[in-house]
Amino acid sequence: MTKTIRDVLKSKGGTIISIGADATVYEALELMASENVGALLVMEREKVTGIISEREYARKVILEGRSSLKTAVKKIMVTNVLYFTPEMSVEEGLALMTDKRCRHFPVFENKKLVGMISIGDLVKAHISDKDFLIDQLENYILGPPT
Repeated sequence: MTKTIRDVLKSKGGTIISIGADATVYEALELMASENVGALLVMEREKVTGIISEREYARKVILEGRSSLKTAVKKIMVTNVLYFTPEMSVEEGLALMTDKRCRHFPVFENKKLVGMISIGDLVKAHISDKDFLIDQLENYILGPPT
C-alpha cells in the first residue's frame, strides 16, 4: 500500500511552527534551532504569507551582507508557497520537492493548514515502505521459519 502525506502527518504529528513577518531573521533562526527544524511558516492572522528556511538565510542575509539582527523575515521570505494535500502520495511529494528544489511544504486540507512536511519526513516514510516490502518478499520466498 502506498503511503500518503496524511499517513506521514499521522506518524509525525501536525505541529506547526511559525513566525510573524515582522520578526527578525535572528529570531527566526533562534526558533528554528530551538525546535530543531530547517524552515518556518510565516503567518499573519492565521494565514500563511510565506516560508523562511536556512536557505533564505544563507543566500539573502549572509551572502548579501545583511544583518540577521536587523533584517525582517518579510524581506527574505519566499512568498510563493507551494503545498501538499493529504491525499498526495509520498512518491508524488518527493517528486514535487525534487522538481521545485524545496525541502519543506505546508499541508492544506480544504484550505485549512494541517501540518508541515520536510523532505526528511518523506524519505523516512519511503524507506519504511521499502523495508516493509522487502520483509514481505523475503518471508514469501523463504517461507515460514522452521
